[in-house]
Amino acid sequence: MVRTPQEGRRPPSRQALGLVWAAFILLALFALDLLPLRGWAAVVVAAGTALALGSVLFAGNVRWVRVAPDGRDLAAVALSYIGVVVALRIAFVVFTPERTLGMFLFFAGGLLLGVAGPVVYTVWVHRRPLRDLGVGLHNLRATLPLALLLGAAQFAVTLWGYELPAPEGWVPLLVMALTVGLFEALFFRGFIQGRLEASFGTVPAVVGAAGLYALYHVGYGMGPGELWFLFGLGIVYAIAYRLAGNILVLWPLLIPLGSFFNNLEAGDIELPWASIAGFADVLALMALVLWLARRRQRRQEARVLSPIGKSALPHEKVPR
Repeated sequence: MVRTPQEGRRPPSRQALGLVWAAFILLALFALDLLPLRGWAAVVVAAGTALALGSVLFAGNVRWVRVAPDGRDLAAVALSYIGVVVALRIAFVVFTPERTLGMFLFFAGGLLLGVAGPVVYTVWVHRRPLRDLGVGLHNLRATLPLALLLGAAQFAVTLWGYELPAPEGWVPLLVMALTVGLFEALFFRGFIQGRLEASFGTVPAVVGAAGLYALYHVGYGMGPGELWFLFGLGIVYAIAYRLAGNILVLWPLLIPLGSFFNNLEAGDIELPWASIAGFADVLALMALVLWLARRRQRRQEARVLSPIGKSALPHEKVPR
């Protein structure tokens, strides 16, 4: 039997594709130091599109697009997204930094909604594991090296050689960056991107999650030029998460380092020392929600694995 060139060609493995996409992310991060932000976003989108098309052509064993929309998942994504954006819009546009208490309460409320909502929906409503949100110790052999590599690249193009102000000028910003970074990693990658991928496949999920990530910054009062850059950044973050399937690839290094540097450069956010306690409280509440979800998940697993005599429902007769 004579094979045609198409039949004789062996498609690249998933590991090889992963290395190509990891190289793409690294190059994109280093390019931040070379290109203007809007131009950088255009290059990232164009290069990512070309690489995705090439992957589709040369890796026929990978399913990039699907059409199996889950109405409940999409409704949960829409409602939680609207709630988060509205809360942030009220915080930064209605209250503004001039009314600190109201701004912080709505800001913190939006962050907590973006973590607690997806966790409750995933673990309590759908009885899915936290792994569905990218939370856990799964896939660490791929996640940790990539997280360290991307974190080092982010540090090299942003904070290497950067002169930090006095501690009161940067420590509160760092704590805020860690808090917001955890929210963004879980909400936009673990939840939104994960649910979009389940309904529409990899490519629509990456593009959709990146677009929603950019648009959510309307809540901070940002304009179109900034949103375009954030769309490109969202593409990079979405691909990184897709490679690892664990939010540890993004947090606590990649996203917080970028956010921390941007806040330092902007110089328009001045936080008192007391704000550290506020953001620490928000982080603690996020951790509490995840701990409760993990405990709930273990109980569900225990019921499934328990002997039939213990797991049978009251009306069921256990065979003797």
